[in-house]
Amino acid sequence: MSKLKLCQGPACHTYTTKDRLKGPAGSKTYQTRRRSNLLFDEFCSMNCQHDWLDIHVTRAIDHFGRTTEPKHLTEDNAWTKDYNWDRDYENRTYVYRNKITREQRPLTEQQFNDNTYTLNTGE
Repeated sequence: MSKLKLCQGPACHTYTTKDRLKGPAGSKTYQTRRRSNLLFDEFCSMNCQHDWLDIHVTRAIDHFGRTTEPKHLTEDNAWTKDYNWDRDYENRTYVYRNKITREQRPLTEQQFNDNTYTLNTGE
């Protein structure tokens, strides 16, 4: 099985660029490019990524769950981890900040870096 990482764009081979033209003289064909390691994980260009999304995005949304009602940001669910810099931009203090009320509660750096830590309001 080949380990060659090819672009997943469904129409990649139809774009007429010099780097897609491969084969011996007299029987050259346009072929799918190798995918890029710089900007995209599975595609060689934004064109190929958009081609794939045009075909598959609706199916992906239906599979993972379509939003059918508006979501609301309330005081209870508006808490987010953030940090404040000091005047010299050398040190920062970590806080849990409420996006609605602007209330701040201190955090340690360890709590800030812990993806499973949630605010315990004690209420």
